[in-house]
Amino acid sequence: MKSRRCAAYATERNDILIGLILVALVALEHVYILILEMFLWTTPRARRSFGTTAEVAETSKTLAANQGLYNGFLAAGLVWGLVHPNASFGEQIQLFFLACVIVAAVYGGFTAKRSILLVQGLPAALALLAVLFV
Repeated sequence: MKSRRCAAYATERNDILIGLILVALVALEHVYILILEMFLWTTPRARRSFGTTAEVAETSKTLAANQGLYNGFLAAGLVWGLVHPNASFGEQIQLFFLACVIVAAVYGGFTAKRSILLVQGLPAALALLAVLFV
């Protein structure tokens, strides 16, 4: 009987861990986007990632830095949810910020670049589902 309880507890912990890892990956992705948009916007790497020319990157770097800051807020909110001492409230924080990422990805996917849906929206949706149901 004891081994069954231990196995069930271990499975539950692994399930929770899956959600935490996915949320952490979404947060890391948004830190990476923050770095690209705030600090590396005019570099070849960022221009390739966002499909801009050197001229467009130069003229839009202030706007990109602002976008990067917002991505940083998303990352900060996700990390806050991960480290909050009250696990139940931390989960609610995670769900809120994951929903924000999904809404931003849908908007960006329809107004800027369709790949945003896949690159930002899909990981956030998977993380949200894992937090809710796993």
